[in-house]
Amino acid sequence: MVQTEEMSQLQQQALIDINEAANEKELQDVKVKYLGKKGSVSGLMKHMKDLPNEEKPQYGQQVNEVRQAIETEIESRQELLAKEQLEQQLATEKIDVTLPSRKMAIGAKHPLTRTIEEIEDLFLGLGYEIVDGYEVEQDYYNFEALNLPKSHPARDMQDSFYITEEILMRTHTSPVQARTMEKRNGKAPVKIICPGKVYRRDSDDATHSHQFTQIEGLVVDENIKMSDLKGTLELLAKSLFGDEREIRLRPSYFPFTEPSVEVDISCFKCKGKGCNVCKHTGWIEILGSGMVHPNVLEKAGYDSTKYTGFAFGMGPDRIAMLKYGIEDIRHFYTNDVRFLNQFKAVEDRGEQ
Repeated sequence: MVQTEEMSQLQQQALIDINEAANEKELQDVKVKYLGKKGSVSGLMKHMKDLPNEEKPQYGQQVNEVRQAIETEIESRQELLAKEQLEQQLATEKIDVTLPSRKMAIGAKHPLTRTIEEIEDLFLGLGYEIVDGYEVEQDYYNFEALNLPKSHPARDMQDSFYITEEILMRTHTSPVQARTMEKRNGKAPVKIICPGKVYRRDSDDATHSHQFTQIEGLVVDENIKMSDLKGTLELLAKSLFGDEREIRLRPSYFPFTEPSVEVDISCFKCKGKGCNVCKHTGWIEILGSGMVHPNVLEKAGYDSTKYTGFAFGMGPDRIAMLKYGIEDIRHFYTNDVRFLNQFKAVEDRGEQ
């Protein structure tokens, strides 16, 4: 009976202390005082050893009832304090929704990204697919599948970074074309562009870099002619540099195309009269192209007597330099904020 009175008094005092707790910290202190390992409720269990065995179960049950009653009251008080705190916060922390917001500083697309996306949008509209490939490539796909056997002297023009004798950093995105044709297993049409980074062992100066970007295109189908290539490249030139641009094709040599041509556009600065941009010729070289070599088609599983194709390759770095008047290719890769901020202004004006 003594123990029951002690329990009753303890529970009543606990309820008083709980209701007097004015904040979360005080309530936590009350919780530790009564329900902690060394708290008052745990202390009640010390009387257990002095009781007859038949009374111990009932006593233990009474102690648990006291514990549960205190826990329930603490939870209720905690909810009430949280509600009061929120109401006080809402009453004191007012926001003037009529004030102008802080202007967020946002960036702009990198000039290379802008140029690549512009080219991609054009070719997507023409029904091309965009295909990615490996930057670390096999020698076979980078050279041999493109009519460049190991003894071919043209490899010297694309001296690269070798990891092993058969693995290297790709020197162009043409391996993507070779792999795509191989996967199609002789099926046509193939109509793709392949953007990406390429690597060549070259000295870094204003117009050269050991790393740069490239976009190559490939079309394979029946009755593909040189005139199809010319029409495609003419549309590309006008899209990038203006509707008044003209192109000219000059004979050239690439191991993976035959015939091969270099493509020039009429100078957009001097309109063909001659200036520093076109080196006073009236023309600017922008890319190389040609009809896919029969050996390349055969290696990829295509019947070269039935199918023909054309391919082209351009450097977005060079095109961006021409479009935006950039004189040093290294600006693209140094992350100079002063340089990049210029293109934020271009983007704000909605210019291409």
